[in-house]
Amino acid sequence: MSDKFSEYASPDALVTTDWVAEHLDDPKIRIVESNEDVLLYDTGHVPNAVHIDWRRDLNDQTVRDYVDPEGFAAMCRRNGISPDTTVIFYGDKSNWWACYAYWVFQLFSHTNAKVMDGGRDKWVAENKELSKKIPKPDPADYPVPAERDDATIRAFQAQTLAHCKGSKPLVDVRSPGEFKGEVTHMPEYPQEGVLRGGHIPGARHCPWARAANEDGTFKSAADLRAIYADELGLGEDDDVIVYCRIGERSSHTWFVLTRLLGYSHVRNYDGSWTEWGNMVGNPIEKNV
Repeated sequence: MSDKFSEYASPDALVTTDWVAEHLDDPKIRIVESNEDVLLYDTGHVPNAVHIDWRRDLNDQTVRDYVDPEGFAAMCRRNGISPDTTVIFYGDKSNWWACYAYWVFQLFSHTNAKVMDGGRDKWVAENKELSKKIPKPDPADYPVPAERDDATIRAFQAQTLAHCKGSKPLVDVRSPGEFKGEVTHMPEYPQEGVLRGGHIPGARHCPWARAANEDGTFKSAADLRAIYADELGLGEDDDVIVYCRIGERSSHTWFVLTRLLGYSHVRNYDGSWTEWGNMVGNPIEKNV
């Protein structure tokens, strides 16, 4: 374990690239790549890593929601993941989608999971081995989870609206332009998918990327506390809801707050701005 990790609330939530390189053939571990760019995996990936496509594998294909317990179990089985498998997530964009996949696994109570600090970019920057060989793991035995836990770490629109009206802590992790209402998508992306720009009234603004170093690794615990506790004024026992556009960037912030800083009650509003900015009657603030 890295000395840096010992400063975090949950040091075991992260592993280093060197640790992963030493455990490529460990049968008790399944390495998972999950990216925004779903084509990256085929260009080369961590040896023996399987690919979990957030669109295809984690989301229902007809309802805007996640797969049901049966779908989750089936996805795990075909990727060689059993309930006692340690799943190591990594991906592009400083682990946006790795944290998203990690968060979805928590919805199904698969807590034996970790994130590779620095993600795909750090692995590549260190000239570590990449493989184009697609692993074919033996199917695993994964019983259907009793239920999906949407209550503990997930927030819905009605709960977020109540949070807003109650002046409880909301954190918008999008870019400054999105928060101000100047754009409705991330910079350099098509401006589509939502009818109104702005932010949820009363939301505190803290772009997700402030938690990451230039090499994609997470900042130190002291630096993170300076941002989220000292600057944003969030208390470790506060009831916090984080959001972005579709829930992936806010998963990164959720991971930082819960796993690295030990905040006890943080939920990700995965409906986020694509839902909020399109829903008739929702209150919106702009700073333009």
